[in-house]
Amino acid sequence: MSQLKYGQIIQLGYIVADLDAGIDHWMNTMGIGPWTVFRNVTMEGIYQGQATTVKMDVAMGYQNDMQVELIQQTSDTPSPYRTADGKPLLGLHHIAWLTDNLDAVVTQAEADGCTTIFRAQNPGTRVAYLTLPDEAETRVEFIESPATAELIKSGIAASRDWDGTNPIHEIDFAA
Repeated sequence: MSQLKYGQIIQLGYIVADLDAGIDHWMNTMGIGPWTVFRNVTMEGIYQGQATTVKMDVAMGYQNDMQVELIQQTSDTPSPYRTADGKPLLGLHHIAWLTDNLDAVVTQAEADGCTTIFRAQNPGTRVAYLTLPDEAETRVEFIESPATAELIKSGIAASRDWDGTNPIHEIDFAA
């Protein structure tokens, strides 16, 4: 197949118990950086048919053209980042694509047999998580966000020129 159905995979998403320790590991052990950290991110959405508000801290670093996303959920609400009994789903959580039309790509993925488990948004981003037809534990994410597209471009450029200085840039949405 010469054309990718959903485009290029742009992100590997990991759930971590401690965001700062996760950044330290990925930066010092894996050599990935610099990192952009977003504190106090809130997503309003529907998880498995129920309204939810998920609060989290998120970090993004790059290896070539691939974004590595680290997520630490900071609220106790039901979400795709936790088990039914509230424990974090640590480790590789999802692969993600960027899209210009979230509704259309979710409709296509559902027609392909995927099941939507979470749709959420905040003022800058809309996302959907789906599971694969025969692999309920494998999650894919589609992201609709012009700001994320720009963040990815600048993050990739920063990672190519990164010399290890200024490893973390933080943005706090509570401020």
